[in-house]
Order: sequence, then C-alpha cells, then structure tokens
Amino acid sequence: MNRWSGRLTGAATVVALTGSLTVGSLTGGTAAAGGQLRDYLVFYADGARDRAIAAIRAGGGAALSTEPKLGYVVARGPGARFVEDLAGSDAVAGVSSDRRIGSATAVSGTGPAVSAAGTGASDIREVVLADDVEPLAGRQWDMKMIGATADGSYATAPGSKKVLVGVIDTGVDGRHPDIAPNFNRALSRNFVTDRPKDSKGQTFDGPCEFKGCKDPADWDDDGHGTHVASTIGSPINDLGVAGVAPEVSLVNLRAGQDAGIFFLKPSLDALTYAGDAGINVVNMSYYVDPWLFNCAANPADSKAEQLEQRGVITGMQRALDYARGHGVTLISALGNELTDLGRPKTDTTSPDYPADSTRVRKVDNSCLNVPAESKGVIAVSALGTSGRKAYYSDYGLEQTDLSAPGGDEYDGTKDPDVARTILAAAPEHVLRAQGLINRDGLPKNSSVVRDCRDGTCAYYQYLAGTSMAAPHATGVAAILLSRFGKPGKGGVSMAPADVQRLLYATATKKSCPSPRRYVYRIEGQKFPQVCEGSKSRNGFYGRGIVNAARAAAVTR
Repeated sequence: MNRWSGRLTGAATVVALTGSLTVGSLTGGTAAAGGQLRDYLVFYADGARDRAIAAIRAGGGAALSTEPKLGYVVARGPGARFVEDLAGSDAVAGVSSDRRIGSATAVSGTGPAVSAAGTGASDIREVVLADDVEPLAGRQWDMKMIGATADGSYATAPGSKKVLVGVIDTGVDGRHPDIAPNFNRALSRNFVTDRPKDSKGQTFDGPCEFKGCKDPADWDDDGHGTHVASTIGSPINDLGVAGVAPEVSLVNLRAGQDAGIFFLKPSLDALTYAGDAGINVVNMSYYVDPWLFNCAANPADSKAEQLEQRGVITGMQRALDYARGHGVTLISALGNELTDLGRPKTDTTSPDYPADSTRVRKVDNSCLNVPAESKGVIAVSALGTSGRKAYYSDYGLEQTDLSAPGGDEYDGTKDPDVARTILAAAPEHVLRAQGLINRDGLPKNSSVVRDCRDGTCAYYQYLAGTSMAAPHATGVAAILLSRFGKPGKGGVSMAPADVQRLLYATATKKSCPSPRRYVYRIEGQKFPQVCEGSKSRNGFYGRGIVNAARAAAVTR
C-alpha cells in the first residue's frame, strides 16, 4: 500500500485563493523569536475573523491573507508554541500547517510475485482479441461488472461534453492519446508548485521539468491522476480502453505533488475552484494526514496536535460544503487500511510528518478519515473480480456508501494475478522513469500494456485500490448528470442530492457474505473482517455496486 512522506523546503509560498483578500494592513509586526517561522491556515469561528487575527498577533504571528469563502487566515508564526497559544482562543476553530496533509490511496497492482510474461511482448492487439468497443476492452472486467459495455450504457448514455468532471489528484496527462479527446485544457488548473527537495535536502518531487517548478495543467509526473481520469472518461476511439462515461469532459484540478502527496491549501483551492467554475462532480482518490485518523479531542495528543486535527476536519469540511453548495457532487475513495472505520482502535502510522514522529495511539469512532468520512461525501469501497470486497479496502456500516471495482490481485487465486486489477491509461514519461518500458517502448512486465493505432502508441497500467474504485462511481454520476442535468454555469447543473439519490437507486444491492465474518487469506496470513448491515446497506458494499447500465436506463 503506497504511503508517501516528505517535508517542505522552508516556509510555504502563500497563494491567495480566487476571491480572497490579501491583507497587507494586517501583516504588521514581527513574529516573536524562539520558534521556527512556519505558515498556518487558521480557521476562525463564524463571525470571529477579527478576533482570530488578534489572537494570531498576540501569539507573535502575522496574518498574511484571508479566504472569506472558507473562513480562514493564512498566518505565519513561531512553531508549536504559536499553535498552542491559538488553542486558547474561542475565535479559532482549527489550525493546520500549510504543508503535507495527504496521500493517494492506491496500492500496487503488480503484487509481490507477478510474472514478467509480458516482457518484450509486441503490441497487445496481437495477443488479445479485439472487442466491439475498444482493443483492450477484453481486459476491462471492471466495465463489464458495472454494465459499461457496448450493449449496456455505451449504447444509450456515453455521457456529454457538457458534463465537467474534476479530477483532484496528482495531475492528468492531457496529452495522452486516450485522454486528449476529452480533456478540457481551458478549465484545468494546477494548484501546486513542485519542490525538488525537502527541508533536509532529500529528494522530494525531484528536478523541476518546467520553468518556475510549475507544471502545466495537462501534466502528471506520478500517474495516479491519469489512471483515475482514464477510468472515468477515456473515449471510444479505437485505441486502448474506454472509460465509464467516454464522452464527458475531464478537468484536471491538480492538488497533489509529483511525489504523490497532498498539501492542505491546494486541496482547499481545488474544491473552491470546482464550485466557482461550474464543475459537476469531483473525484477525490486520496486521504488527508499527517493523521490517518483526525481526532478533535484525543487526550493522547497535545493541544497543538488536537488543534491541527480540528483544522483538517474543519477546513476540508468547509471546502467540501462550499463545493457541494455550488452544485458539485463529491466522491471519495474509502481507504486501503483493511480497517472497519466504524470501530478503529489504534493508529500506528500517525503523525507521519515530520519524519520519525509516528507513535501508537488509541482512537475511536469520533476520529475521522478525511475526506471519506466528511459530510456530503460519497465514499466508495473496492471490489475484486468475483465481486467480493477487496482485502485491502476499508469498510464500515456508517462509512461505506457505495462499492465499485478496484481490483484485488488475490481474488480467486493463491498467487497474485495482475490481470485482476484495473487497467487504465498511464503517462509514457512516468513509465520510462520507473523503468517499466524499454528503450524501444516495449513493456518490461505484465503490469504495463501498450496499444498502437496508425503509428500512435499509448500506454496503460494495472493498479488496484479504492482509488481505482471511486472513479467508477464518478463515471456513473457523470452519466446521470448527462441525462438529467439542466443548463447551468459550466454546461449543465444538477443538485448533488439528486445525483446521490439516483446513484443509490441504480446500484446493484449486494448482501454481506455468509458467515458475516469473512477471513481473507493472503500469502499465509489471515485477515478476518466482519460485515454488518442488510442487503440494502451494509459495511462492505454500502448501498450496492454502482451500475452504469441502470443509470443509463433509470427514469427520475
């Protein structure tokens, strides 16, 4: 399971959000000595902006800018003591460092012992029979599971270019031949700046590829966001794969670094922009940290740590509320920690920033995995080829809203099989950097597939995770928006509550396994997990498996 870590180089650059006010008159005064200056997002209580600014000054800090849409002040202050001082003010709802808070929730689709039978293989058209939809459709078991096929949703509801799907991720390779036809470059934005090294001088994002370390809005140096976008909306163009909604518009709302991790402010920026730009639905295949579980008042944490976690909970909730209030349907990956999110007991991975600060702490159901457990968010668990919940997928009766194919290399086999994970587009330059294709452009192992048409070649990669499940739900939401959306700001508009209702209504209901205590057996280890609830809603499958064919046929 992929986890990324890293530290910023010095203080983060302050970038005002759209519509924010730069508070030059409020920055007077110098931060008190005795602590390293760092930047913070200080979320103030309703109507308490001025008192929060006064508390910032009293603590030896300075206010740099404000964002009235989400109710926070970007402030610079002297370390943990500054945060603890703010904790004493009832004007302050939460404080989070303007630094790393997230990581994408994907797991490797290669498994520990995947055969390299594909080494040196020629283009896949020669070894897989063509399908009547796309050349690689025979490998897309996931699309067949949800009815995204030639005789299913593709026939009557492939989507509409008027529907804008935002991918909040590591970026989207808008130049990929199997994404470019549906990529909306004009609306796409990159909210991050690459950081070559961390504060200790260790490689973080790596060398900058573009001037000012600012990648263009059609670039992805990680591959995660491109894979997600491809599952949502790769076109039917006689090349590679097709997405769930192959005629919608894909918008890159990049909030993740090249290293695959996420900072708080870009996440807030992306959600705010989505609301303002008329984006219809966003996919969030990542979770926020440094705390795997964000606890508002855990006695095991210091006052500063409690305030930081309240900042993550409060800040993200405000951004999510803003986007949803502006017509954005919110869909998230549930997480890959094999955890019943309704009964978490210990957190052994937090805080994962700064380095070497991880400790074991007790947690309970009051602690939240964000954004999956945030209000107004549709959280999606992952399934394998058999339709069972993937072994790695988090679950929980209160937390699981829907389920969708995410891949499970161990589903139905003792040995891992990469073909049981999800195939979707991958940036060629990322695969080359990872050493997964050779100098001649041929894949080195079976985790990568190449497809060519008329001299144009494109690459695809197998991955597994709830990151791969969420975009299937996002694609089905896009189908519903295409069918029922009314003319709106970005093209069409539909209330998120209506999209959610129809997603649930068209899902294929699935009961808990019998017995409910299901034991996953992975490489000699046993992982028992208990499914609670009824067929209509349970902890493994939520309200059911998303169904594109039903979404294409349902009437309101």
